[in-house]
Amino acid sequence: MKTYIRRREKNDQLVVFFGAWGTDENVFSPLCNDEFDFILFYNYSADDPLLLPEMKVYDRIILLGWSLGVWAAEYLLPKTGIKPDVTIAINGTPIPADNRYGIPLKIFEGTLNNITEENIEKFYFRMFGDKTNYLRNQDRIPHRSLKSLHDELRWLYNRIMEQGEPGFKWDYAVSSEVDRVFPSENLESYWSTVPETKHIIVPFPHYFFHKWVSFTDFISFVEQYYGMSSAKRNKVLLKLKDL
Repeated sequence: MKTYIRRREKNDQLVVFFGAWGTDENVFSPLCNDEFDFILFYNYSADDPLLLPEMKVYDRIILLGWSLGVWAAEYLLPKTGIKPDVTIAINGTPIPADNRYGIPLKIFEGTLNNITEENIEKFYFRMFGDKTNYLRNQDRIPHRSLKSLHDELRWLYNRIMEQGEPGFKWDYAVSSEVDRVFPSENLESYWSTVPETKHIIVPFPHYFFHKWVSFTDFISFVEQYYGMSSAKRNKVLLKLKDL
């Protein structure tokens, strides 16, 4: 387990992010500004302890889980003592290795058993949507060794296979229509079973954070979405799609 932390003494808001498999701070640091403190958990494994800074008192804590980070948030958050005010699941479900509600088991296991330089590059192409978007976001491509990727995915797979029933409350779920990592239909199938979670569907690939200047802007979009008229939603999404 790795932890990336950004802190400013004056900040009274904290964003806690549980990243996807295969990521690092390069994927998310461009979205950080001086308006909030930030904690990123990534590179999950049993080898490294869960490290936390001495916690400040925050007026507001927002939890984001992306991809397999949705499951990781449910599994690891109780160990942190962090109590979020708002929770947002992004392109993932609490049942991430599943033919109906997650990544189909055959694909999950195939990825685990075939981690090569070529296959990882293909995975990042799918994560960003296509090669063009991948090249456009080269500064956000993770810098990870094949061994670390294999060790992490093996640890995740073993823990996921042991999991019990999901029991975490997600306020919002954001899902992509053109997700090439988590099948879009599986995301929709799962979140349709959780009516208390407000589900937002966007016309983007698995990684879409470059559409927003910062996490502050993304969180504002999510929280304001259900207050928008249908016409305004379409206008906002169309503008974001062109970015």
